[in-house]
Amino acid sequence: MELQPKTQTLLALWKEARTRFSNQLINLQSQDLIRKLPLTQNSVGFLIRHIGDVELLFAKNIFGSKLTVSAKTLIAQHDTGEWTDLPSLLAYVSYSAKALENAISLQSDQDWDTEIVTKEFGVKTKAESLGRIISHTAHHGGQLAIILKYADGVK
Repeated sequence: MELQPKTQTLLALWKEARTRFSNQLINLQSQDLIRKLPLTQNSVGFLIRHIGDVELLFAKNIFGSKLTVSAKTLIAQHDTGEWTDLPSLLAYVSYSAKALENAISLQSDQDWDTEIVTKEFGVKTKAESLGRIISHTAHHGGQLAIILKYADGVK
């Protein structure tokens, strides 16, 4: 299936924006997962899992994927300290990226103007919602970069 022009452009935009997060994963070590800034709650491991959770929710709730999603970081609403298995986390965010990429690629150019209603952010078009997931990943990707640059081990 060939992508429609608008969908192709928006997919390329999302993929490039996500590299601000995904490029940080390349040199990550297992011991980095417990790192957090002093007086903050979210560890590196939690942030990685959270990004994957939200990507899967967007694939399902915004773009119509038929996924079963267990967004554990949203259910817990805080870092439980359980996100310490690097291979599992990397596999999870690889899966979430592929699921979201697939869901985006299935949109027609006309779909981008369709309005979606969610309790989290109200009424948005699919195009506006794509902006939301891009900014969400960039926001937490920035947090991840700061933690990896400045935080010591567990505090």
